Amino acid sequence: MREGARRLSDPNFSFQCSDTDEEFNDRHSDFSGNEPEGSPMMKSPWNPDGTPWSMSNLDDSSCPMNGLVGSLVREEGHIYSLAAEGDLLYTGSDSKNVRVWKNMTEFSAFKSNSGLVKAIIVSGEKIFTGHHDGRVRVWKASSKNPTHYHRIGTLPSVYGFFKCSMRPKIVDVRRKHTAAVWIKHCDVISCLSLDQEVGLLYSGSWDRTFKVWKMSDWKCIESVKAHDDAVNSVISTVEGFVFTGSADGSVKVWKREGKVRKSLKHIFVKTLLNQESAVTALAVSLNGAFVYSGTSDGIVNFWVRENQLAHGGALNGHKLAVLCLSAAGSLVFSGSADKMICVWKREGVMHTCMSVLTGHTGPVKCLAVVREMESTTARRWKVYSGSLDKSIKVWSVSELAPVMQQMSVPSNGNQIRSAKY
Repeated sequence: MREGARRLSDPNFSFQCSDTDEEFNDRHSDFSGNEPEGSPMMKSPWNPDGTPWSMSNLDDSSCPMNGLVGSLVREEGHIYSLAAEGDLLYTGSDSKNVRVWKNMTEFSAFKSNSGLVKAIIVSGEKIFTGHHDGRVRVWKASSKNPTHYHRIGTLPSVYGFFKCSMRPKIVDVRRKHTAAVWIKHCDVISCLSLDQEVGLLYSGSWDRTFKVWKMSDWKCIESVKAHDDAVNSVISTVEGFVFTGSADGSVKVWKREGKVRKSLKHIFVKTLLNQESAVTALAVSLNGAFVYSGTSDGIVNFWVRENQLAHGGALNGHKLAVLCLSAAGSLVFSGSADKMICVWKREGVMHTCMSVLTGHTGPVKCLAVVREMESTTARRWKVYSGSLDKSIKVWSVSELAPVMQQMSVPSNGNQIRSAKY
């Protein structure tokens, strides 16, 4: 960790690796979705009827093409992670709860006694959550009662961890760690990514590594010491390429070689970025044509795959650190500590800030984007944003919306040298 490092947006706490887990207890969640009377649900200013969500009719011509259509506020903690799949939205906060929303109403919830939820990712019926204790939990809804979620696995499992601990002579010479340490993150899990095609889950951590897990049996098959500081983002993309961004200020490219069932390993390819400001977020366009990175100086850099990942430019739209990124269609969304979301429109390699979404009263920490509807005139996206103001907002954004606002922001000299996000 560099001198002057700061952990932004996270409670201060001391962390130690633990060999124990709540897996020894009931594997079902101890959370009840039915809050007691007087649950701290706050009314949203966009929510006059008092229901948790208030959604405008997106087909209504009175609905702005780019704008806020719903908001939820709960006094239960900062929102650190979001994942959207179909009509379901999963939200993670430092309350340890993962809440599930369906069609904009509270549907279910589950909880793990393992610290705040830093990352959520969905694969079919399974939900993967990354936690402060360095483990990944796997959840699934009950077939009999879809509102009840139960935990079906932990990565690594207690059995697997202790099994490795019984064989301390198995040592990773490069890291001088026993296999038991090698298969478990020893700090916060900050990010998750899936490669559905080959059945791999990637987890990045503040312990400076990313690990590779087989989804078939949830075993750790590789641990890569990737950076000199916390890994803030990991993304698996087409043709076996993996991108990692770190608080050490670098973006690195890795290439998967070998087969999952045999000698799979990830080879370092190149460094795309190496600077003083921490890399806080990564995003890749659907076809892998563009790679984006957000940094603590408020800049979004991008690289073009067809030009052998040559640097394509920098998008200057924020006054403070970029904390999250998402790409959908021809649009790129960047959320920032300045409380704003910039919507960038890509045409060729040119990017224009077509809209600025404002409404949060705290840093925008996470984003999730899903297709809202098919149209003969425009593609419209539903954008979820989670903030440290403890709210989640829902936006409707069209790729063909007129330019609502363009930003000209002076360069910001207050850079964070090293930060964990």
